[in-house]
Amino acid sequence: MLRGLARAAAQRYGAPRPRGCGSGAGVPVHQVDLRSDTVTKPGPAMRRAMAEAVVGDDDYGEDPTVRELQEKAAKLLGVEQTLFVPTNTMANLISVMGHCQRRGSQLLLGQECHLHVYEQGGVAQIAGVHSHPLPDLPHGTLDLAELERMVTRGLGSPYHPVCELICLENTHSSSGGRVLPIDYLHQVHRLARSYGVRVHLDGARLMNAAVALRVSPARIVEHCDSVSLCFSKGLGAPVGALVGGPKDFIEGAWRLRKALGGGMRQAGVLAAAALVGLADAEEVLLRDHQNAQRFARGLQELASPICSVDVAAVETNVVMVTVDGLAPEELCRRLRAVSAAEVAQTGRAVRVLLFPWSERSVRAVWHRDVSAQDTELALRKWEFVLRQLGP
Repeated sequence: MLRGLARAAAQRYGAPRPRGCGSGAGVPVHQVDLRSDTVTKPGPAMRRAMAEAVVGDDDYGEDPTVRELQEKAAKLLGVEQTLFVPTNTMANLISVMGHCQRRGSQLLLGQECHLHVYEQGGVAQIAGVHSHPLPDLPHGTLDLAELERMVTRGLGSPYHPVCELICLENTHSSSGGRVLPIDYLHQVHRLARSYGVRVHLDGARLMNAAVALRVSPARIVEHCDSVSLCFSKGLGAPVGALVGGPKDFIEGAWRLRKALGGGMRQAGVLAAAALVGLADAEEVLLRDHQNAQRFARGLQELASPICSVDVAAVETNVVMVTVDGLAPEELCRRLRAVSAAEVAQTGRAVRVLLFPWSERSVRAVWHRDVSAQDTELALRKWEFVLRQLGP
């Protein structure tokens, strides 16, 4: 079972050195940060848009840039309304609270999904919602028969919690950025509706899924009752997310945002960054996917007994690397280190940052700050490290 080692690794390894600092061998160090797509920094166009944003008090609904973002996002997602919030964790929590208004309501979700593993159990400790995790299938999906069994178990029972919500994650982070098939989304939504249950989509990387499927985001969201979308991952904004759904649902979401401390004032400065991220999303994310796939193929071509990749499973910007005969933490340490031997053999000093993901894997994530050249340098550094480890 996958373990959340990334957070502990961040504390253990400390902050990375600035890109380009010296290697100790007289050669500048080139840093490639593959820890997450959350590490991006706003580019000149995004910073300019933030500086020039027209703002107002969003808590009064008076920020024109926030309104522009919410209206554009609603059209993009094919929903009646959206609501801008600080984080995708808050967007998910608001959505769960909006759907599950009775304490003790049951939420069904995957045991390795982000909402269950990485959001501090907020749906329990804040919303009083009972989460029941189901085993994730390799593609990030849930078994439909088991899902139906759990949905129906509480119907008419005085003992079992009553299921009110199913949460799906698309793309599915812990499965390596896998994309949920549209037909599967349709089947889950049809099953849920037949029992009066709603479906929330954790769409933190929804735009990656849409690009991979070559469909509009609305084509995915039509099979859900609510959706979240994060701007601070592949879209490159420094902060922000949104909740999308029917008008009455978003009216309730506004009240929940306020209760959770998410009401913001001159938030147009942040919404402006999100608008820039959306404007070039398709081009940027497609490039990220291509770079990730190029890396996966290159690593597999090295035919190392230590590291292997299922190239067919690389559908978006995430690459899961299986590690044998070496602790993932040690592999990360070696990829991060630079040495005179590396400079002598390769002519470069490259520092690759990434996290151990489980006891036998590491995860690498591509984003707008990693170019095709960076990808090639990361691959060459990986080759150097594996050569040093021997056959």
